[in-house]
Amino acid sequence: MKSLLRLEELAQLLLATFIFAHLPYAWWVLPATFLLPDLSMAGYVAGPRVGAFCYNLAHHKALAIAVGLGGWVLGQPLLLLAGTILLFHSAFDRLLGYGLKYNTGFKDTHLNEVATTPTGWQPAA
Repeated sequence: MKSLLRLEELAQLLLATFIFAHLPYAWWVLPATFLLPDLSMAGYVAGPRVGAFCYNLAHHKALAIAVGLGGWVLGQPLLLLAGTILLFHSAFDRLLGYGLKYNTGFKDTHLNEVATTPTGWQPAA
């Protein structure tokens, strides 16, 4: 199953790369903006609950798709770029095994540590 999920993330990463290739931006823009979604980690300054919300919002693929489609429908290449970067970044993160965060802490994600905790995972209240 893990290989199948990683293959799915790779497909989304390649789709985002394909979309980016058809945008009116130089190639250096992709690596230059790649880490921008990680600025959402600043929410952890306000605590794990706010941090998880901010991080998950910036790394949610539905947001990436909505922003990208909005840019396409409105004819706004900058919005389409933002959606593409969000999708590229989120797919890359998940390909490496970094998932959406639980309120319990930064290391607790839907892909790793919580599921492998010896005592089992308990949902946050």
